Amino acid sequence: MDTARISIGLLFGGESPEHEVSIVSARSIAAHLDPARFEVRPMGIARNGVWVLLGDPFARLSAGELPERGPCPFLPFEKGAETAELPDVFFNAIHGAGGEDGQIQGLLEPLHRPYTGAGLLAMAAGLDKWITKRIWESEGLPVVPYAGLTEEGWRRDPGAVLGSLAGLGMPVFVKPANLGSSIGIEKVKDPSHLAAALDRAFAFDRRVLVEQGLIVRELEVAVLGGDDPLVSVVGEILPAGEFYDFKDKYLDGKSTTRIPAELPEGVANLVHRYAVDAFRALDAYGMARVDFFLDRSTGRLFLNEINFIPGFTSISMYPKMMEASGVPYAELLSRLVDLAIRRFDQKAKKTRLFQSGSTWFE
Repeated sequence: MDTARISIGLLFGGESPEHEVSIVSARSIAAHLDPARFEVRPMGIARNGVWVLLGDPFARLSAGELPERGPCPFLPFEKGAETAELPDVFFNAIHGAGGEDGQIQGLLEPLHRPYTGAGLLAMAAGLDKWITKRIWESEGLPVVPYAGLTEEGWRRDPGAVLGSLAGLGMPVFVKPANLGSSIGIEKVKDPSHLAAALDRAFAFDRRVLVEQGLIVRELEVAVLGGDDPLVSVVGEILPAGEFYDFKDKYLDGKSTTRIPAELPEGVANLVHRYAVDAFRALDAYGMARVDFFLDRSTGRLFLNEINFIPGFTSISMYPKMMEASGVPYAELLSRLVDLAIRRFDQKAKKTRLFQSGSTWFE
């Protein structure tokens, strides 16, 4: 191996329903990381949580393999991979729970290696749509009227919960709080269908969001950097169906996009300002795709969601918006690695230890 190159531990797969999406993103990342600068080491996480490091992790995860866990109870590695070398930098391409909720960040921190994307706090808050909205509201940022529900409250008194949701009107969107890729989201137009939709959402998560259904344009921007990030041109999703669901995103391919979106300059500027404010409010870092709704009837702009590990194929919205803003795909990947190293170096300069100079603790 050329020791001048940076070894990249490319993390993908995971135990979330977005396992397949992650495989596709990681394959694309591996194909576009500059081979003159980086040595890619695919590190798959199977659906049973075991880290697949031997052979071809892409092929093995794609085949649905569930490898045996090694003998060390503190390591999630597959049997035979216990002595695997640490990479120089981890590139996180795990979508949803496990990779985008702070879990993997908490595991990587004690390894003292840089990793791409936001830290534990931002990830945990950003994946949970309910918490995200509460933080944004506390910063005075606009969000669509909503209600957050717990499974415990729903099971205890379904009638009271349904009554509390009446003020949102119809239609509403029912969303598991901690999933991405539009998995588990349903549009409910008839109050008699709401209970069944909630039951289906609670099959994915113990926390569910119910949002007022507005007639909107769906806008997005890509954010790259730290406290003073680059924000891309605004993109627009033109769904083929009533909303941009999983089937529309990944299977049918009937939706289209417009980059840049056709917007008045004032609206585009407001999208940029809100995107930076939303990013900073969550202590975000590295990258994020920030999604907006533009109400067609009132012209009001609302923050919808933030996605810290967005789809990352070369035709995904995040890379496409960055490319339209002057950052090609391969350069984008390099910048993300550089940002990871920069944050790691910054944290390494902080004082971690404290000594009082006395023996009081003995």
